[in-house]
Amino acid sequence: MASLSASNHVARVLSVANQVTDRLADVDASSRIANSWRRCLISHKLDPARQGPPQTLTEAEIRHVAEPMEETIRLATPELEDLARVLRDAGYCVNLADANATMLFSRLPGEADAKMFLDWKIYTGSNFAETFEGTNGLGTALTEQKPILVHRDEHFRAQWHMFSCAVAPLFDQAGRLAGAVNITSCREDLERAAHQLALAVTMEATRRMEGAIFRGHFRNAWIATVPGDGGSGLIAYDDDRRIVGACRSARALLGLTDGLIASGIDLSRYIRFDHHAARGADEIVELRRADGTPLGQGHVAPPMRAKSHAPRRDAPASRPEALHRLAGRDPGLVRSVKRLMSIGDHNLPVLLHGETGVGKDVFARAIHAASNRARNNYVALNCAAMPESLIDAELFGYEAGAFTGARREGSKGLIVQADGGTLFLDEIGDMPIALQTRLLRVLENREVWPLGALKPVPVDIRLVSATHRDLGRMAEEGAFRADLYFRLRGMEVRLPALRERADRDDIIRQIAREEAPNCRLSDEAWALLSAYPYPGNMRQLRHVLRLAGCTAENGVITDADLDLPPFGGRAEPDLATAERATIVEALRKHGGRVTEAARALKLSRATLYRKIKAMKIETAQ
Repeated sequence: MASLSASNHVARVLSVANQVTDRLADVDASSRIANSWRRCLISHKLDPARQGPPQTLTEAEIRHVAEPMEETIRLATPELEDLARVLRDAGYCVNLADANATMLFSRLPGEADAKMFLDWKIYTGSNFAETFEGTNGLGTALTEQKPILVHRDEHFRAQWHMFSCAVAPLFDQAGRLAGAVNITSCREDLERAAHQLALAVTMEATRRMEGAIFRGHFRNAWIATVPGDGGSGLIAYDDDRRIVGACRSARALLGLTDGLIASGIDLSRYIRFDHHAARGADEIVELRRADGTPLGQGHVAPPMRAKSHAPRRDAPASRPEALHRLAGRDPGLVRSVKRLMSIGDHNLPVLLHGETGVGKDVFARAIHAASNRARNNYVALNCAAMPESLIDAELFGYEAGAFTGARREGSKGLIVQADGGTLFLDEIGDMPIALQTRLLRVLENREVWPLGALKPVPVDIRLVSATHRDLGRMAEEGAFRADLYFRLRGMEVRLPALRERADRDDIIRQIAREEAPNCRLSDEAWALLSAYPYPGNMRQLRHVLRLAGCTAENGVITDADLDLPPFGGRAEPDLATAERATIVEALRKHGGRVTEAARALKLSRATLYRKIKAMKIETAQ
C-alpha cells in the first residue's frame, strides 16, 4: 500500500517543488526528483492526485510505432531476454520503450507478481512519458537522458507509489537517444538499495545492447573497441581506415562529431595501432592516441561482409578459434570440434543437444564463424519463445497483403534472410507439427514459399538446430516428425552440462575475467564456485558473476556476493516432466478450462492445446 495518502502526497510535492527538498530521504536522488516534480507542476501542468491508467496504443498503432524500432528490438532482444530471466524471480517486469516512452517489448515476472502489472497496464503499448504520467523511471530517464531509480513515493502521481522503477536510456549507433530499458517491481519488501543494485545490472545489460546495435549496424566495417574513463567506446572504420561511425562514448572520448565522420576522417588522426586489414581473426591490440599517449589495450574485430547468395570463392579463411576456445580442454567437446572441422563446409545439418543454459546459441555462432559462410548472415529463431501464430510468418515470410495486419511491403522470412549463411533454430523440439512439414519441404527442395507468394524463392542455407529434448523418443511417440529428425541429425553434437565438463575450473576463471574484469575471487568464493552444480549451466554462472562484480567491495568477490541458491539432487530436472506437471496443475486449478489455464501460463490457447496433445494430457473438456 502507498506510504502516503493522496492528499499528503500533494502537499509533499508542493513543498518539495518549492525548494523544501529535505523531505526526500536519498540525498543523491533528491535534486533530480525535485526538479522533475517542478517540471510536472510548472511545465506539464499535471495533478499529482489524478487517477487513471496510462495511455495505451491499439495493436495497429503499436505496429506502426514499432516499425522504425524493428532492427533495434531484434538486436536488443537476446540481452532483454537474459535480463528478464535474471530478474524474474525478484518480481521485476522488463520493458524496452522507444524515445517517446511507449513500451514496445515486455516480459512480465512470475504469476504471483504479473497480475499487478496487467491490472495497471504496465505492458506493451503503454506510454509513460513524463509529460503524461509525471515523474516515473521511464519518462524521467528519457527526459534527462540519464539512468535513474524512482522508488515508490518518489513518483509524481500518488497511484504509482506501489512501484519502483530502475531505467537506463538506450543510445543507437550514432549516439542518438533510441529508447530506454525499464525494470519495475511492485514488491514492498525490497529496499531502495536492492533496486539500486538492479539498476546497475540493467545499466550493464543496456551497454551490451548498445554494443550489439552498433555492431549490427556497422557489420560491413572494422570495429575498434577503445578503453575510456566512461566505459569502452566503439569506432567503425573501413579498409582504408576512414571512420564511418562512432558510438556515444567514443564520440565523447575522442571529440568526434557527425560532420567529422561524414567527411571520412582518417582513424590515425585519433588513435594508432598495428594490424593487417586482411587478417580475419579478432585481435587484442595496444592503442595509442595520435600524439603517442598510451590508451591501453583495445580490441579490433573484422567486418561481416554483405550477404551474397552463394559462398564466395575468394572468401577469407575460416575462423575456427571460437570453436576450439569453446571446446576448451574437455575431451568429448574436443573430439566433436575435430569432427565438425573435418566436415568443413559440406552442407551437413548439425543438431546440438544439451541442457538449458549450456550455450547452444554461442556454439552455433562459432560453427557459423568457422565456415566459409561467415561473411554472410547468421539468423536465429527460438521456436519456444515465438508465439505459434507468428512462427510461420517469421520463418517463411509473406507477400504484401497476405493477411490482415501484414506490412504493406511484405516481409522476408528468416530463412530467406539466412540465404548464403546459417539458420539457427533453437528449441526445435517446440516447433508445431504443421511447420515441421513446411521446414522439411524447404530442406528437401532448397526453396521457400512465402505466405501469399505465387512462386518459390530459392535459398542456400546451412541449418543448425538445438534442443534440450529427446527428439528420437519424440519421433517414436509421434510428437516430432521422424523424417525431419533424421534430416536435422546430419551430425549430432552433445554439449555437456557445466558440472560434467573436465575443464570446469578453467571456464569459471575465464567467465570471471569476462563478467567481473576488475575483481578478484576470494578463496571462499572460489571454493563455492568450484563446488556448485550449476543447474542453469553457463548462463547461470555468467549471471552470478555479473551480479557479484556489481556488489563486490574493494574489488574482491566474497562468498556473500555469490547468489547461488541451495540445490540438491540432480542438477538438471527432467524439463519435459516439469513442464507437463506445470500444465496438469494449471488445468486442475482451473477445472480443466483450457482458456483460463492458458491465460495463467501466459500461453496462447493454440500453443497449450498443442502441448496437451503432444504430452497426452487428459482434460475435463
